[in-house]
Parts: sequence; C-alpha cells; structure tokens
Amino acid sequence: MSTTLPQDFAGRAVLVTGSGTGIGKASVELFAARGAFVGVHYNQSKEKAARTLAGIEERGGRGTLLRADLAVPSEAEALVGEFVAAAARLDVLVNNAGTPVARAKIEDCPLELWNQVIALNLTGPFLVTKHAIPHLRQSGHGAIVNNLTLSIQTGGANGAGPYGAAKAGLQVMTRTLARELAPQVRTNAVMPGVIETAHHEQFTTPERMEQYRKETPLERNGKPEEAAEVIVFLASDAARFINGALIDINGGRFLR
Repeated sequence: MSTTLPQDFAGRAVLVTGSGTGIGKASVELFAARGAFVGVHYNQSKEKAARTLAGIEERGGRGTLLRADLAVPSEAEALVGEFVAAAARLDVLVNNAGTPVARAKIEDCPLELWNQVIALNLTGPFLVTKHAIPHLRQSGHGAIVNNLTLSIQTGGANGAGPYGAAKAGLQVMTRTLARELAPQVRTNAVMPGVIETAHHEQFTTPERMEQYRKETPLERNGKPEEAAEVIVFLASDAARFINGALIDINGGRFLR
C-alpha cells in the first residue's frame, strides 16, 4: 500500500500569483509545507513577497521569487517561463492575484478604471493560464485553482461592481477550462467570503467588517489560512475527481 498522502506535493511545482500577502501568502506557505517547490509572485509588494519566501526557506521549504505585471502580455509569459526554468516543471497554477483598485458605482466608473480592473482580474489570469497550459498538460497532476470573490453573489455592493464583473468572467473561464483541459488538467475555483486580509483593511471599514461578522452564521469572518486549506485541497490528488467546481468559503453567510 502506498504511504503517499493525498495532499503530498513533494516533487511538484506550484505557482501562486499575488502570494506576498493574504490568501496567496497562506496558500503558498501551505503548498511549501506539503513539499512543493513554490513560486512567490508579486507586482509591487516586493518586500512582503521576499519575506514570505524567506519564511518558507527558514522552515525548510523551497521556492523562487518572481515579479510580473500580469496585465502586460510579455510579463505574464515571462513569469511562467521563469518559474519553469527555476522549478523544471509546473504542476499547479493558482490564479490568486487581483484587486478592486478602487470602489466605484457603474454609473460613476471611469473607463480607465474599468479597463484597469478587467486587465488585472480577468486578462491577467487569462494570460498566465494560456502560457501555463502546455506545462500543466505535461505534469500528470495538472491543476488550476482560481480565486473569485463574494462580489459575484452580492452584485458588487458598495462600489465593487467592476471587480465583481471581472471575477464573474473568471468564473466562466473556470468552467470553460474545466471542459477544454480535461482529463490532463483539472480546473476549479474558490469564492471566499469576508476574509481578514489587507484587502479589507484597504477597501472595507471596521464598521462594515463588524456588520459582515454579524451576517455570518458562524459569527466571525474568515482567516487566510482557512481559504488556503481549500485551495490546496482542490489542487491535490484528494480532489482528483473534482473538476469545474466552485467552493464557497463564507461561513454560511447566505443561509440567513
């Protein structure tokens, strides 16, 4: 009988975009703890990403630091190439990077902001995925996990409409990839609820965070590690018959 654990990533290589902070950081740390060679990607947060990688290496993990603006086609392509050059393979891609940029109602949203949000949250994952696919097909364990947003379900409340629209596009792309890449590559997505990260420190008031907590049956907001555990599960062999799925991580918020 094999002694290999279903979530053992030893010998595999995992690229997590936007992995210097928040859910991306927690995910890349957990992948590394499970034995994966990891790609810690950032665009502007170099110091945070470098600290994330340093912490991984201090705990005996292995990885590489990578910078790219994913909305720039040449940089998205180079990101995948640089990671494969460092890891010699690519088994898992986690499209985590994304940001609302700024809150704006649709009627007040400048075209420049709209285009920026779409580029960062939909075009970027498209570009990275496009260049990752040949390597994922060769893996034998190929998996993609896309990180969406609760704004898809809430209709982009409080000025998150452009962000929700971009992530909804990524949701459709998840299902498309699940059909197009099977059986060599599985594609799934997670939809985190309110997770206590720097994202909400920037875009959500403490009063609103408390309201979110009260709206959640589990009576608290989530932690990055709780989202990371689901992401790692979906990328693992334990989820080998899960394809095209969307997993809510919200504490049952819509049960009330």
